[in-house]
Amino acid sequence: MKDSLFGDLESEEQWAGAELGLSVPLAERMRPRHLDEVLGQEHLVGEGGPLRSLLERGEISSLILWGPPGTGKTTLAHLLAESAGLQCRVYSAVLSGIKEVRAAMEEAERERRRIGQATLFFVDEIHRFNKAQQDAFLPFVERGDIVLVGATTENPSFEVIGPLLSRVTVHIVRSLGEDQLQKLLRRALDDSKRGLGARKVIATDEQLLAIARFASGDARRALVALEAAARQVDVGESLPDAAIESIFTGRALLYDKSGEQHYDFISALHKSVRSSDPDAAVYWLTRMLHSGEDPNFLARRLVRMASEDIGLADPNALRLAVAAQQAWHLLGSPEGELALVELAIYLALAPKSNAAYVAYREALREVKSGAAHPVPMALRNAPTQLMQEQGWAKGQTYAHDDPDAITTMECLPEALSGTRYYRPTSRGWEQRVGEYLKTLRAEIERRRRVEDINS
Repeated sequence: MKDSLFGDLESEEQWAGAELGLSVPLAERMRPRHLDEVLGQEHLVGEGGPLRSLLERGEISSLILWGPPGTGKTTLAHLLAESAGLQCRVYSAVLSGIKEVRAAMEEAERERRRIGQATLFFVDEIHRFNKAQQDAFLPFVERGDIVLVGATTENPSFEVIGPLLSRVTVHIVRSLGEDQLQKLLRRALDDSKRGLGARKVIATDEQLLAIARFASGDARRALVALEAAARQVDVGESLPDAAIESIFTGRALLYDKSGEQHYDFISALHKSVRSSDPDAAVYWLTRMLHSGEDPNFLARRLVRMASEDIGLADPNALRLAVAAQQAWHLLGSPEGELALVELAIYLALAPKSNAAYVAYREALREVKSGAAHPVPMALRNAPTQLMQEQGWAKGQTYAHDDPDAITTMECLPEALSGTRYYRPTSRGWEQRVGEYLKTLRAEIERRRRVEDINS
């Protein structure tokens, strides 16, 4: 357990004065000490932002900070605790057990009764506590014994229990942009107390931009990379490009195959295909493949896109999707990945229709309504004399007996007669389908009118 966000350091001054070569990493030394140093979170700490308002008033309520790694969630928690004058206890759901945290909360309860002040509990990766364990926070938050500040990289809607969510506010912490990361890196190079200023390392804007791109919005990752590169040169020297390139060797793209990014990336691929953008489709697909996503998962999703978003506007899309999936299984990596890329391009360029998907959803809605409509008698088989006498198969006609293979027989339940689930679009092959269906339905109606007159 730690009583301060400064860990084992005895004071903020010791923290701030740490120089390169001591055990404190650059990313820790460069943590913002006040709001003006916080980058990329203007929506939270800018003028009128919700966290700035809390900080300025010195009031704080339980909240959850949701955002990617290295975006300042821990720093914001420290600033909140400092502004409110609260003792801060720091826990990681990865390293700490709920039993330990519960014991500390019981101590905080006794302390609040003694001095009338709550304790701020910062819980990193709070989603790692299962939903039964999260229940332990409820009474302490509800009574005001603790102010809970949880940090998570996962969507709280899915990973935090409803009763706890109802007692906190959720604030989204955003990834830092390349320009903000460049500013942070330049600040670290110039700062002689906390940063690398004493080393007088020289770096170009282009080199800092390369590191910023490498970091993919993660401030910690950017500072770790800068520090690694700076270690390769002596005091007062310029960073050679080779030092920058060395930190990129074997780099892994930031991507969690089981986390929120997994769903964000596949959503980006799906929407790129749906929006007929082949370049974006190739980018997101390649990004996931290169980051270690399961190609089988990607192949299945591409098959889904072929049926859900293209459908009968291009009947070949589903055939090619299945063929690309089989090609992947036949070839494996890396050759099979090209089949998936070709498919993504084809699907992005294909005419789009969700008419079949909409038809299915509307039919499903009717089925789920609970109305068990009986099969029309004309559609039933009548293998016995008794069934024929009771009306089974009465009025049944055989379409192939007609020269045009058309029948006027109503095939929907009586209560649904005339319902239209499938409405073809005017795109691709489905335009021809729509024209044929319009002609077919008109002919059936004409014949039914003739039958009514003759009857």
